[in-house]
Amino acid sequence: MGRRSFSEEFKLSAVKLVLEQSYTVAEASQSLGVDRSSLRSWLKQYGPAAGNGKSGKLSMQAELRRLREENKRLLMEREILKKATAFFAKHPS
Repeated sequence: MGRRSFSEEFKLSAVKLVLEQSYTVAEASQSLGVDRSSLRSWLKQYGPAAGNGKSGKLSMQAELRRLREENKRLLMEREILKKATAFFAKHPS
């Protein structure tokens, strides 16, 4: 069986389960299907006590991604509303 690799977003989510949602390392690793030692190393790497700035960087990237997705959705909704307004202006009830 080959070595599995996980995205930084997955690792950050796993760390958040332990730090923010009070899961134990054992519970989180079992729930996610990852080895406990992997999760412990992610906690060291991405946890706030590590002090290496990666957690802040990842959260900024995640926030930027979320905002871009939200912006895309809002632009699409605005275009739909423009078309609906134009349609109803031409065809009053």
